[in-house]
Amino acid sequence: MDLAKHSTFKDWFLEGSKAGDHQVQHQDAWWRVMCLTGVDYFSTLGYQPGIAYLAAGLLSPVATLILIVVTLFGALPTYCIVARESPNGQGSVAMLEKMLPGWTGKTLVLALLGFAATAFIITITLSAADATAHIVENPIMPESLRYHKVEVTFVLIALLGGLFLRGFQEAIGLSFFIVCAYLGLSSIILANGMMHIFQHPQLCADWSNHLFKEYRSPAVMLGLSLLMFPKLALGLSGFETGVAVMPLVKGDADDTLENPKGRIRNARKLLITAGVIMSVFLMVSSIVTTLLIPAPLYQEGGAANGRALAYLAHTNLGPAFGTAYDVSTILILWFAGASAIAGLLSLVPKYLPRYGMAPSWSAAVRPLVVFFTTVAFGVTAIFKAGVDDQASAYATGVLVLITSAAVAATISVCRSTSRWKLYFVGTTFVFIYTAFANMAERPEGVQIALFFIASILIASIVSRAIRATELRVEQVTIDDKALSFVDKAMKNHMGEIRLLAHRQGMKDFRQNEIRSRLIHSIQKEEGDFIFLEVNLSDASEFSEELLCVSGHEENGYDILRCASAAVPNAIAAILLEIRDRTGITPHVYFGWTEGHPIASTFKYIFLGDGETATLTREILRSAEPYEERRPIVHVG
Repeated sequence: MDLAKHSTFKDWFLEGSKAGDHQVQHQDAWWRVMCLTGVDYFSTLGYQPGIAYLAAGLLSPVATLILIVVTLFGALPTYCIVARESPNGQGSVAMLEKMLPGWTGKTLVLALLGFAATAFIITITLSAADATAHIVENPIMPESLRYHKVEVTFVLIALLGGLFLRGFQEAIGLSFFIVCAYLGLSSIILANGMMHIFQHPQLCADWSNHLFKEYRSPAVMLGLSLLMFPKLALGLSGFETGVAVMPLVKGDADDTLENPKGRIRNARKLLITAGVIMSVFLMVSSIVTTLLIPAPLYQEGGAANGRALAYLAHTNLGPAFGTAYDVSTILILWFAGASAIAGLLSLVPKYLPRYGMAPSWSAAVRPLVVFFTTVAFGVTAIFKAGVDDQASAYATGVLVLITSAAVAATISVCRSTSRWKLYFVGTTFVFIYTAFANMAERPEGVQIALFFIASILIASIVSRAIRATELRVEQVTIDDKALSFVDKAMKNHMGEIRLLAHRQGMKDFRQNEIRSRLIHSIQKEEGDFIFLEVNLSDASEFSEELLCVSGHEENGYDILRCASAAVPNAIAAILLEIRDRTGITPHVYFGWTEGHPIASTFKYIFLGDGETATLTREILRSAEPYEERRPIVHVG
């Protein structure tokens, strides 16, 4: 009974990790999924007005207007193209991978995954730490709690991970109520603030007079606001997550895997609606907070520092409403990590397992949730649940991902007949400038991102080496002519099926046959060889869903040909397929490969070729535990 329970738990925990597993991912209406991305995107309202004022001062509304223009006319069109080109949630990473095949594309993908991991992991830890700060600094909480910020943050992260262990449906449902409550309360604060401004028109007059007194002309104001834009760029943080969670968006009934037009259309609705909502809230909050909150209160230790809207809630609407708003802020900041986990769960299983650069369990959701939660614990402990120390890494990750999306979208548009090529080139330039300006001012963010990138690269190489002898071909198809060669071999008096490995490009089949007969003492009467030629395809790929074998006849020799990312893997898969089709254990013959064995190992890991005979035997030994059923490898 205990064994059955253990097996049931293991199957539940590793669901989706095995080949052939088909996980039914929960899907929901686009406006509900928008709330899952919105807990990250909309939660920036808690600190964005303060960031804008500290960066731009009285120019905060002008700088915020530039942010909105870039959002609606730069980021939004860019990510609509990304959504169209990668409807399964891979985002701009998949687009760039297709444009740069081989190890060049794989290396770029791993680097971008490093920046994505930086942005998403720091989103989890930063938001949880910010929520903790709101909790421990609340007057009704015991004073002693302030000395346990790390422990409180651990609890929040653990609760978030536990929610995702149950499934996406619970996360989407909870995010809907959190976002509605937060935006509803924020709307009341902003409406009250705008009413106060209308009732006191002198506030606008004073602000305008101070602006022109300090900056003199609109051109100077605009120029300075443009220079300050990189400091406000965190207001763009929701778009990459919006694309990453596309698989959760319900499409039309007639959607197909190749053409999910309904999901693409609904994802665009998600992106546009989220962008418009955020733009309205950012603009109004910038005006209200700039005109109603005295400048000294924004400084460190001030009542509005990091919580401008919360300050207005307490000041203008009373402590009861202010407390309710604090609770909603804590909830949305805590749950902002949900969209980050959703983004990671969408990206990682689509790349690292396919590259052979992660254990097989990384294709399953629940082990990944546990892994990401553990990493978040580590980051929280390193930064001691500090908010400011993590902000630079978050900004760096977000801006690099947005810039990669702009580059991918621009390349896609330039390859088409679209008239908008120059427009997207200009948009890309804006994001490149913003990313580098931010990294130049806050280099510690790049250092943290490089740590994540190095960790992913090292872990990927080690994992690929460990998994090198796995059988990575899911299915083999053999055409009729190739099957006729196998049938002919079975009909000789020995009934043996003998395959002779033949290197690509070597056309002298006769010399290879003579040498092999001599070395292995096989007489002509014992049967003919079937030559097996494997042409290398993209060696950076790890696994193959389908290996197609075709039969060819040249100068009287029977030849099987296929293309694969790894020669030994293809040979092993073909041998096992022939055994399963015929019930006869086939033989395969190799010559020794010249070269150092360690060099041959690295050549196989990264280039798909190497000491083919030894590796083929090891792959067969790994795939078939019973020696009597294992195809026989001969080397001479």
